[in-house]
Amino acid sequence: MFHAGEYVVDGFSGICKVEEMKELCMPGGVKARKYYALIPLQSDGSVVYSPVESDKAAIRRVMTAEEAESLIDSIPDIEPLEITNDKYREEQYKSAMKTCDSREWIRIIKTLWLRGKERSRKGKQSTSVDSRYLKAAEDYLYTELSVALGKEKESMEAYITNRIRTMEQESCAE
Repeated sequence: MFHAGEYVVDGFSGICKVEEMKELCMPGGVKARKYYALIPLQSDGSVVYSPVESDKAAIRRVMTAEEAESLIDSIPDIEPLEITNDKYREEQYKSAMKTCDSREWIRIIKTLWLRGKERSRKGKQSTSVDSRYLKAAEDYLYTELSVALGKEKESMEAYITNRIRTMEQESCAE
């Protein structure tokens, strides 16, 4: 159960602030159910209603600062997605985004970074699908990390890069 003011990760809307929990009767619904009113941090002015009890909606608390630091430290060991059939590429991205799993967002980012590098080497540009999912995965990841660590979202990419670079330098010095 989440409370007003808490930050959560919603599989459809990304990182949200819980505004309240209230009973609603949605169109087509037989009876009123309890819903969380969620304010997505990535889209200004919108409210998303997510059922309190649902086996379809993936929702979890935002990670702690310690979990965020540990996740960043594990980035070098997280493997990119294995996409064996290009026809299902977008489906795999979409599925990974909905999991609410920050490790999956990192896998998408790594996959698309490597794919972009390869396409660039061949003189090709990034596809619109790749660009859209790279932006979404970075948005979700950087927003959650910024909330967990109390840092500006815009500084997260540099923070992650510097932390990983420092870890690598320390391991080479040993």
